[in-house]
Amino acid sequence: MLVDIDTQRHFFGGRGVVCVRNHRLVLANILRVIKWARLNHVRMISTVQVLTPHWPNCNSQISDLEAQRKISYTFCKRYTSFDAEDRTDLLPQILDYYDQVIFEKRCFDPFEEPRADRMLSELEAREFVVVGALAEGAVKATALGLLARHKKVTMLTDAIGYYNRRTGGVGLSILRERGATLTDTHSFLDASYVQPTGPVA
Repeated sequence: MLVDIDTQRHFFGGRGVVCVRNHRLVLANILRVIKWARLNHVRMISTVQVLTPHWPNCNSQISDLEAQRKISYTFCKRYTSFDAEDRTDLLPQILDYYDQVIFEKRCFDPFEEPRADRMLSELEAREFVVVGALAEGAVKATALGLLARHKKVTMLTDAIGYYNRRTGGVGLSILRERGATLTDTHSFLDASYVQPTGPVA
């Protein structure tokens, strides 16, 4: 299962006050991983951060809906999306019908959104591979939530954006101590070169 965290234009577009510092490298690696997921029928869970006034340095971008959109190549052909609502309803066996499920969220941690919490908590997958932004924010919160639910978590460190290299690195170190596997995109894709014969979560 590929978990794609907040791959939105204002985080990775190279403009604006909320753009991550290593966006060019991270974007190239995210694209490689998403291509691999599509080719190998790996399902995706994605999140989209809805900006609110409590976010630092982003008041000027709250009304810029175009900047908040997901980057175009982070979508699968068969996807469905859910607004941020205090509801837990989901279609049974939803990943039999869609390759990607996208959840909007009003906070860093997707586990604070009822639908995303239910999906990530109940989903059975042999591995959750995490990419996106931010290493010191939503990525860290997502991985900690998965680990707390006894999921196997792999972090692709060069496909994860950060604001601050030091604090981002500390966040990843904490995840390693909690049981996550840290690797890079090249090593992960080399180890995953065998294509499965059917859909894989």
